[in-house]
Amino acid sequence: MAPSEPQRRTTVHDIAAAAGVSRGTVSRALNGGYVSAAARAAIEEAIAGIGFVPNTAARTLRTRRSQAVAFVALGQHAGAFADPNIGAVMLAANAVLSGADHQMVNLLLESPRDTERVARHLSGGFVDGAIVVSARAGDPIIKVIRDLRLPAAVVGHPPDLGDAVPYVGIDNETAAREIVSRLLATGRRRTGMIAAAQDRDSCTDRLAGYRSAMGPAFEEHLVVRVPGHDHRCGADGMRLLLEREPAIDGVFAASDVLAAGALEALREAGRAVPGDVGVVGFDDSPWAVWSQPRLSTVRQPIEEIGSAAAHLVLRQLRGEPVDPGGRILPTTTVWRDSA
Repeated sequence: MAPSEPQRRTTVHDIAAAAGVSRGTVSRALNGGYVSAAARAAIEEAIAGIGFVPNTAARTLRTRRSQAVAFVALGQHAGAFADPNIGAVMLAANAVLSGADHQMVNLLLESPRDTERVARHLSGGFVDGAIVVSARAGDPIIKVIRDLRLPAAVVGHPPDLGDAVPYVGIDNETAAREIVSRLLATGRRRTGMIAAAQDRDSCTDRLAGYRSAMGPAFEEHLVVRVPGHDHRCGADGMRLLLEREPAIDGVFAASDVLAAGALEALREAGRAVPGDVGVVGFDDSPWAVWSQPRLSTVRQPIEEIGSAAAHLVLRQLRGEPVDPGGRILPTTTVWRDSA
């Protein structure tokens, strides 16, 4: 038996012949240009009948568009992706990008070498834009994006961001002040804070909110700074806070994960929550309802933040104007069992 001949790839010429339209009309339809409703229906019917897979490599060369957007997570270690907020932002952004026929590419930075690698990736035409989470003040990847004039959006607001890259976030300082004030209103007399990652705007602003709520009662030694946002850091921070102030009766943790770790350390120390110590967190992540007791916390509109960041990038890719600066979304205080 003679070997079968390889199947010929379907071309736009085949679609044009089957649909009864010109090759140019087919090309416009495939690349998002204007065609009449009747012509578009005929083209779609022809594609369904004969089968067609667009040559995306050729389209990339022709349009200089990759149809890909980078999701850049800046973290000191791989545990950055253990943060449920980052995962939720990523999923929400991906849903918007997917609906616009863009592929998300995940890039995690852990070291200066990673920064160099990702900078080459961003400047090499592999992606059309970027969404950046967990950026720090003075972060070199933000400078790379700014210098490339790459369509991008930052989740959060590093203090040196300026207006060159739009951002979407929340008012961390006001939200922290409101929940700490409510904690103090329950009668707490010695309230401390477990703070983290002070090179990020979210944590510096949450510390500022705590300081504002405490007013004249603020004491520097009641603020314990931990290196990360994981459960262990929360437990270690709570143990240190108990050593510094055995009479502690209130705790504001800069995230729900830290608050969950604090609850573990308080159980170890024989302190009842909320009877002996009231604890509040921040984010309203799954940790808030997994914890025992369930956490009083600040709810961020995480899915809306991810969607808004993706829409900001897509608007820039379409050449639409984007207001300089950023968009601040509202938060709410969720009061549960821990305070």
